Amino acid sequence: MIFVLFFELEMNRLPYKPPDSLIMGDGSPTSSAPTSKLEAQILDAVLQRELKGTSIMSFNKIILKFPKIDESLRKCKVIFEQFDEDKSGAIDLKELKHCFSKLEVNFTNEEISDLFKACDLNDDMGIDFHEFIVLLCLVYLLKEGDTAPNAKSRMGIPDLEATFETLVESFVFLDNNKDGYVSKNEMIHAIEESGRSDGQIAMKRFEEMDWDKNGTVNFKEFLFAFTSWVGIEDDED
Repeated sequence: MIFVLFFELEMNRLPYKPPDSLIMGDGSPTSSAPTSKLEAQILDAVLQRELKGTSIMSFNKIILKFPKIDESLRKCKVIFEQFDEDKSGAIDLKELKHCFSKLEVNFTNEEISDLFKACDLNDDMGIDFHEFIVLLCLVYLLKEGDTAPNAKSRMGIPDLEATFETLVESFVFLDNNKDGYVSKNEMIHAIEESGRSDGQIAMKRFEEMDWDKNGTVNFKEFLFAFTSWVGIEDDED
């Protein structure tokens, strides 16, 4: 695959959009504010992680990491196919529980079900590859501080976890005021400061993330849009 820089995507690919199931009857997207125990846990985990800061000091550094992130996430396809036991192209709830067991991720059945529902955006009772990536990254975030002091991995996949850490750090960098959300102004400021854009593309990319049009983006919204920008949904040549 030929890597296309973030700022060149404007004319060459369709913008990321949330599935129709996220659109309410009046045409407005559902709220991104915490509406469940899981979403509140994710927000709390983000806030706790933000206290540690980030090694990413510019948006340019995020852009330079795109090819490596893309390569790493594509390797996760092997993991996805391993746990897609019936080869349906999606992981159902039973298969996801097997996945957690094999990765030795100690979540309760209720927690696994909540994660499944949170990432099954089109409510088809299956987690596709893109949703699987986001789900694993959420697991990585939620297991922050849940690892033995000398352990090197939270999920048994250290190489992929390093990529998840880059995604977390990218969000922490963009969330300048550290309130657990990325605002429109924070996104525009980060990109304009990089000298790569006058803000118009930043606005478009922010709108792709901001499903409820409330001017803020939570971590899950960020993950779905960011992984799409990197290119993991593209067909491999």
